[in-house]
Amino acid sequence: MNVKNKTVLITGASSGIGKEFATQLAGKGASLIITARSEDALNKLASQLEQEYTGIWVKVIPLDLLESNSPQTLFSTIKTMNISVDYLINNAGFGQFCEFTNEKFSRYQQMITLNINALVELSHLFLPEMKKNNAGGIINVASTGSFQPLPYQAVYGASKAFVLSFSEALSGELLESNVHVMALCPGMTESNFMDNANADTSSMKLSSAHDVVKTGLDAFGKKRIFIVAGLMNYLTSLVPRLVSRQRTVSIVVNMLKNTVKTTNK
Repeated sequence: MNVKNKTVLITGASSGIGKEFATQLAGKGASLIITARSEDALNKLASQLEQEYTGIWVKVIPLDLLESNSPQTLFSTIKTMNISVDYLINNAGFGQFCEFTNEKFSRYQQMITLNINALVELSHLFLPEMKKNNAGGIINVASTGSFQPLPYQAVYGASKAFVLSFSEALSGELLESNVHVMALCPGMTESNFMDNANADTSSMKLSSAHDVVKTGLDAFGKKRIFIVAGLMNYLTSLVPRLVSRQRTVSIVVNMLKNTVKTTNK
């Protein structure tokens, strides 16, 4: 994946996988536009990357993608900077470990807004210029949960199944172009995501964000339409192909029922 002197927009870039994307891409010579809610964390990251890597720049746009019209605001802000986005990484998203009815419906609305609506709108806004230039592409961060239902993460799992299907469909529409779309499907990863999702990680083996991002960038360079990060995660993703859907649900229940820290109301 040659991103030298290219511009990459990364959402959810203040920590975890998004921050690691910024770090590795800056190391490959890409200039960056990074966005998230935490302005301080973004400014600190931008300063670090510009000091460490010569010949790049990092623009910070603090933004909450849950706010009304925020994808359009982000797009318009970048246009006023007279910057062309070569690659988009839709990383922003969140989940929740709980029984479905133990969380407020408004929280699920936010999850769908961020995990699905914002991702689709940003893709719709930035893809036309990529197609016009016949270059660039999009990495959408999905999940190993994209491949089967996730009891105790019901809405999150469904949202990531959407991301995988949506990404593969776009990649099909672009087969005859030099624009590429890929879904990156990580498993449980070391990041703020797990704490924010109310997950008990004491019995989990977490992947490093570094390994997840490296896997994703390597796969994108090979024109993969999706990639599961980590061998064990890949093998787990194959379970729905090997057993019935009812059996799959039972297996996932046993895997996840003890990962909920507390119930929320």
